[in-house]
Amino acid sequence: MEKLSKVSQPVQQHNLGKQKEKNDKIQDGKLQMKQGGPDEASKDQNVMAVEALDRRNIWEPSVYYALGKENFHFAGHDISIHESIETYGAVIWPGAVALCQFLENNQQQLNLMDKAVLEIGAGTGLLSIVASLLGAWVTATDLPEILSNLTFNLLRNTKGRSRYIPQVTALTWGQNLERDFPYPSYHYDYLLAADVVYHHNCHEELLETMRHFCRPGSRTTLLWANKIRFQSDLRFTESFKCSFNTTMLAELPQQEVQIYKATPKE
Repeated sequence: MEKLSKVSQPVQQHNLGKQKEKNDKIQDGKLQMKQGGPDEASKDQNVMAVEALDRRNIWEPSVYYALGKENFHFAGHDISIHESIETYGAVIWPGAVALCQFLENNQQQLNLMDKAVLEIGAGTGLLSIVASLLGAWVTATDLPEILSNLTFNLLRNTKGRSRYIPQVTALTWGQNLERDFPYPSYHYDYLLAADVVYHHNCHEELLETMRHFCRPGSRTTLLWANKIRFQSDLRFTESFKCSFNTTMLAELPQQEVQIYKATPKE
């Protein structure tokens, strides 16, 4: 099992008193959710909301948070990501950070240089940025309402740094795939997905989208990283394993993140 290394040291520290107060409130929120709520869906949504806030209050070795931005150092470059807690797609989740670290630390095993790469559910664009800086020709996709911030982050962090200009386009899981991304006209060496499985009602559509791009004969490799939060995550993982030939590349117990490599079942 590969070990993910720290990529940078924090460049600023939070006020410890304020951090403890905020963390206490977060823990209180988690306790209240465990004690009960209106229904399971609301609980799951609350867990995601608490986790988004949690990223502002808990120190991490590879990132600091300031004024709606998170800053990273990958592939020899400083990366600044603009994010928001108003939508899941505008927050950096731990699966994306873990997969970025894995790609940077395992370039001989997974060489992205001059490879065609598609990311689904790209969100803030961190993973697509790192893939681009590692030499890939990247297309980042997400829902239409996410694309403005995604494009902003991609262009500001890759201009003058990457071999190829990353592309951004709308993709709604399970919708108009054959029309908008017909095979083999749209063929990719790698399909990337990070923290795309959480509380939503589109798991079937997500799996359909993965199958569309990573199909028999395509020779496409799918890399999926996800934090396990809910029972639905485990159910999706079982369906994922039934749909592809899968290998777990890394498991990070502290972050509760698993990274899978998948290829089509011929």
